[in-house]
Amino acid sequence: MSLFLAFLGVSFVILATPGPDTAITIRNALLGGRAGGVFTALGIAGAQTIWALATSAGIVALLVASEPLFLTVKYAGAAYLIYLGVKALQEAWRPSHQAEGAAIAKPSRRLTAASAFRQGLISDLGNPKMAVFFASLLPQFVPPGGESFAALLGLGAVFAVMTFVWLTLYATVVAKAGDFLRRPSIRRVIEGVTGVVLVSLGIRIAAEHR
Repeated sequence: MSLFLAFLGVSFVILATPGPDTAITIRNALLGGRAGGVFTALGIAGAQTIWALATSAGIVALLVASEPLFLTVKYAGAAYLIYLGVKALQEAWRPSHQAEGAAIAKPSRRLTAASAFRQGLISDLGNPKMAVFFASLLPQFVPPGGESFAALLGLGAVFAVMTFVWLTLYATVVAKAGDFLRRPSIRRVIEGVTGVVLVSLGIRIAAEHR
């Protein structure tokens, strides 16, 4: 039980540290409302479940050990974050199609649930830090002599559920403040900041060593 409680504590610290998942969830909640944020969080949690399954089966260890495979995942994930960041910057600089006196600005294209889920899934699967996290951290919380496959999968599933709940809270807060956040000046600032953050994270992931 003490190992599990320690795992929950470490997981909470990791979740409370903003990163690509948080940035994408906030942006998609702004574009698609609470549903957009929730489906993004669902995609991220789904990707983490895949990481947990791959870790339990030993696939992640092979990925981390293989330099070409690891670099492929790293650069693909970094490119996708930069792509999303550039789209956010385009939204930030695109003039509003509404009358100048309008109080609320609508995004030029409404985010669908499928698109939000796909963005969350791909961005997390393309984050090599998740591979390192699951391969290096989860085994530390497996009880000695326990069934490693079931234990690793269970811990990974718990982390995925915690991620979903945490990001859903973000989506709910953004959605409740939706009218204010979608004011032309506010929305463009948020899109601009989010775009810069995503592009910066993508560049950092591509440039950093393991």
